[in-house]
Amino acid sequence: MDKLNILTAAAKYDVACTSSGVERTGGGSGMGSTISPGVCHSFSGDGRCISLLKVLYTNECIFDCKYCINRRSNDVRRTSFTPEELAELTISFYRRNYIEGLFLSSGITRSPDTTMEQIYRVLLLLRGTYRFHGYIHVKAIPGADQEIITRTGWLADRMSVNMELPTAESLHKLAPHKNRTNILTPMRNIQTLRDSDREFHGELLTDSATREMLSDNLPVKWEKGAATTPSNDLSCKNKFSKPAVMKPGTRRFVPAGQSTQFIIGASDDTDYQIIKVSEALYERFDLKRVFYSAFMNVNLDSELPDTSKGPELLREHRLYQADWLLRYYQFKADEILSPDYPSLNTLVDPKCSYALNHLEIFPVEITTASYHTLLRVPGIGVTSAKRILAVRKHSAGLLTFNDLKKMGIVLKRAQYFITCGGKSLVPIKITQSFILANLLGLKDNLPKGMSKDQTYEQLSLFDVSDIVEKKIEQISC
Repeated sequence: MDKLNILTAAAKYDVACTSSGVERTGGGSGMGSTISPGVCHSFSGDGRCISLLKVLYTNECIFDCKYCINRRSNDVRRTSFTPEELAELTISFYRRNYIEGLFLSSGITRSPDTTMEQIYRVLLLLRGTYRFHGYIHVKAIPGADQEIITRTGWLADRMSVNMELPTAESLHKLAPHKNRTNILTPMRNIQTLRDSDREFHGELLTDSATREMLSDNLPVKWEKGAATTPSNDLSCKNKFSKPAVMKPGTRRFVPAGQSTQFIIGASDDTDYQIIKVSEALYERFDLKRVFYSAFMNVNLDSELPDTSKGPELLREHRLYQADWLLRYYQFKADEILSPDYPSLNTLVDPKCSYALNHLEIFPVEITTASYHTLLRVPGIGVTSAKRILAVRKHSAGLLTFNDLKKMGIVLKRAQYFITCGGKSLVPIKITQSFILANLLGLKDNLPKGMSKDQTYEQLSLFDVSDIVEKKIEQISC
């Protein structure tokens, strides 16, 4: 229990609020299952609270990253589980209905290879000996031998390799023992093997010759009576022990995909740099999620920013909103931010900010606009945009604002950017300052020099008045 208290507290800075993204039942051969909506510390579609045991294998570390509470120069209590202890603890908690899965990370003790093998042993015990079919999210250790990471990937549902900082310069400054190559190499290998697995199972288009070639890398299935004791040799060059009885193609390689995490505010990296790197990771490595964690100066290091007033939670929130635009709304990073305006606006969400800075394309006509254009309208989401297209096919384009409201469109925001049958919901002048004031709920308390009856040029959204600055403070609080 002392180990558990220390290692769960040390794991709280790893973000793990992701959906499981995988469906699997026990099939009567073991315990546990996982459903796609299952998430950490949240609720599934049927109202159940889903939770993960979020823990480190060890808080010992040979690295000295300035932002990390577990860095080797810190004087903190150190401890480690054994694979047997952690596997038994996970199963005991599951049987008591405390948890529905495991989120396992670790400091780096002795070497990346040694640490990664210990993590592999935990998963081998859970999947093989205990026949645990529940959700497992595990961290891949940068610099570890790829064979160990690959074998672990056949046992995990999701893997993640934390980039921590978006640029090589900030990584070298704050984490001198890490480098981008050691982080991106396992990320690429995980993506390649995952694509191969998806091709073999027909989820990606491929030919029969390719499917045959991929059969040598198929996962395995543990049968009753199979030997599941991992090797006692810590050398990564040694071949790991496998179950005695195997059936190819019955397991999947990282079926829920991979993710990574950025620390926000520890370095001078701008929001634009962070969003650009996230966009590249989604496009080149097929990541499922990028997590953003607001920096806390837990080490009180003088070389790091002061966070005595609290972490930049509003900035973290805006980055998640921008990330959502990249993943689901067909936005590009250069549409959200630019080198000239590298910071996300704190007054409004990134989608509203985009609309206010591109008034030349608004208002859009709901009855004729394309799906891509509808997604750029504040107040219209992915589901409501699809509903509009579906209704237009059967209504000859006849839609009213009342119809839009029934579809779930947020007219409070959308009304300034759309017309329906050539008509606007309210007679307004499309000016940036007017719309911004109304979106913020300022109503009659408009900035100095502005009235509702005036027509204004398109001002910069980043030039705000005293009253808007006060609004920022209210939002921050």
